[in-house]
Amino acid sequence: MFDWILQIIQNLGYFGLAFLMLLENVFPPIPSELVMPLAGFLAAQGKFSVWAVIFAGSAGSLAGAVFWFYIGQVLGRDRLIAFSTKHGRWIALAPSDIERAENWFHRHGKGAVFIGRLIPGVRSLISVPAGIAKMNFTIFLLYSAIGTLLWTAILTGAGYILKSQYEKVEAWLNPISWLVIGAFIAWYIYGVMTFDKRHNNSMEK
Repeated sequence: MFDWILQIIQNLGYFGLAFLMLLENVFPPIPSELVMPLAGFLAAQGKFSVWAVIFAGSAGSLAGAVFWFYIGQVLGRDRLIAFSTKHGRWIALAPSDIERAENWFHRHGKGAVFIGRLIPGVRSLISVPAGIAKMNFTIFLLYSAIGTLLWTAILTGAGYILKSQYEKVEAWLNPISWLVIGAFIAWYIYGVMTFDKRHNNSMEK
């Protein structure tokens, strides 16, 4: 995966970086924790501008957040719950998962959007209840943008600082990227196997 990410960024430049970060929000096996530090490495080598890297990565990630926001807003809570009840097993998404994200959003309000953009595994999901609640789009975009910029800046900075260790990092980053894929597959299988239990728990409430 390391080589694949590297090839896309080198061949497509900032557009490729933004595209990868968009996919990261829609397709979790492509983690920002790999993409942005690698872009930071390349910026440290003078191949890209570090500020443009942060902007491009943030733009792609924010586009993914907006996508899920509109999914929540257009479909609404009932249709999303109905969809997850019928098809959720195959995307490892039970109604209780939606309800949990929704409850967390209502407890923390605007802060949930900002904080959620900083938490792996939550970045995409937090946009759904914001859309369901029909949160003001401008406010959603502002809080999402701040959280996203902070997250991508931290990851890019980590890669930039480690520029002198690029060869060493490359040696262990590729196998770690496959471990991330393996962890996602394990998470998916677990979600499928426990779907009935989580769905039943939701129905009992």
